[in-house]
Parts: sequence; structure tokens; C-alpha cells
Amino acid sequence: MELDQELGTGTVNLPVKQKKRNAFADVWNRLRKNKMAVLSMIILVGLVIVAILANILSPYPYAEQNLEEMLLPPSSAHWFGTDEYGRDILSRIIYGSRISLQVGFVAVVFSVTLGGIIGAIAGYYGNKIDNILMRAMDIVLAIPGILLAIAIVNVLGTGLINVMIAVGIASIPTYARIVRASVLSIREQEFVESARAIGENDFSIIFRYILPNCMAPIIVQATLGVAWAILSAAGLSFLGLGLQPPTPEWGAMLSEGRQYIFDAYWITTFPGLAIVIVVLALNIFGDGLRDALDPRLKQ
Repeated sequence: MELDQELGTGTVNLPVKQKKRNAFADVWNRLRKNKMAVLSMIILVGLVIVAILANILSPYPYAEQNLEEMLLPPSSAHWFGTDEYGRDILSRIIYGSRISLQVGFVAVVFSVTLGGIIGAIAGYYGNKIDNILMRAMDIVLAIPGILLAIAIVNVLGTGLINVMIAVGIASIPTYARIVRASVLSIREQEFVESARAIGENDFSIIFRYILPNCMAPIIVQATLGVAWAILSAAGLSFLGLGLQPPTPEWGAMLSEGRQYIFDAYWITTFPGLAIVIVVLALNIFGDGLRDALDPRLKQ
């Protein structure tokens, strides 16, 4: 590995890529000390693998009906039992992981992108622009996220894309405020002043110099935001406003099975456990990641 050494001083400057690798290794070393965070990360990686290999891991087609096997309890043939149409619940949960992850990640990317742009503009320019944008975000924040998502879905209609848009819009103010706070603390630093001095335009300064230095709080909030997005999508589907049957969405599965909760508990128990485990793993991993990225812990 090449090092740039200043002649006569004996000082060594590491290349930028080496510094980034060292920073990543530092974060990883602190993260792996948190056993619960590591366990949560393993669960999430396993979930991603299950979602990718759903066609291979699923023992039955998720929409295959067999009325002769309806409402069967868990057994060796159907590990999680069957529902009122004889469909294998394990297969539907496996396929449902694809939908939950898709909703979670797409909704977060959507809200991070728009919220980040709004927050960066508000924090960088300040004054009237900041007041207008942040008051608009305050208005959106005044409405509970799930109620706002319900209202948006009622306007746009049901469906996967509309659910992702609704959940994403409800999360925009959170990321806007986080990015704005980070930009306010960074915009007056010396490297930003140097960029202005060499003639960099505002767009370049925001996206090349400021936003990359705001990534730590954004990453942490995005991890927690995926959990909220999955939970919100499940709630919308449970209310009949999200994905519709026979799509194997975990919230919709809960809604379908609630009338059999006393006679066939497995129809609602296993999808509910899937939601709890994934959301809990995301929250624990997000907390661990926040601690690992906290610069005060470097002391």
C-alpha cells in the first residue's frame, strides 16, 4: 500500500481510501462488541437471504389452495400449519418477507432522498427558505405518521407502490430535520469555506462536501425507519388499505386470520411473530449502530 511521506518531517499521510477503511474497521470493532446488535444483524442478513431465495426455500407455492387441508395445525408436512384455504403459512411468510423488505427499503430511500434534499437546502441557506421549509415539515409532523399514511392511501388507492409512497411521505419530515441539524453544524467549517473560496457552486458544496459528512445520523435513522415502514405497511394491510389477498403480506395475513384466532391460532401467531422479530431486530441493530457511529465513544 502506497504512503505519501513528507521529506524531512517523518510524517506519514494515509490515502483517503485507507482512512475510510480504517474508519469502517473502527465502527465495526465497536459494533461487534454489542452482542445483541450482532445477533440482530445476523437475523436481518438471514431475512434478506430468505427473501432472495424464496422460490427455493418455500415448500409450497404461496397461493396454492387445497381445501382438503384447510386449517391444519403445525405438523411435519406444514411446519406453520395451513390457513382457511389450505395454503401453507410458512410459504406465505417466506414470500411475504420479500414484500416487507421491499416496502421498508423503498419507502426509506424515498423519504431519505426527499427529506435529505429539503433538510440540506433549509440548513444551508437558512433565513426565509429555512423557515418556510421547516414550517411545512412541522405541519406534516403534526399529523401522526400512520394517520397520514392512511389518508394518502385513501387518496391514491391500495397497492404496493401506493403503500410505499404513503409510508415514505409520512417519514420525510424526520429526515429533513435530521439533515438540517447536521448541515447547520457543518456549513461553517473550514473545508466548506475552502470549497467556496475555490469557486464551487452551492449544489456542489451541498452534495459533495456537506451531505457525505451527514451520513452517520442518516444511516442510523434509516435503519430505524425501515422497521417503522414495515410496521406501518403491515398496519395498513391489516386495515384493508394495503396489499390485498392473495398477496402474502404479513399484515394482510393477520387480518385474514383474526376470525380464526381462537380455533386456529397459528394463522395469526406466526405472521405476528415474523413482524415482531424483524422490527425488534431492526431497532436493536439501529441502536447498536448509533452507538458505534457516535464519535463521543471514540474517547
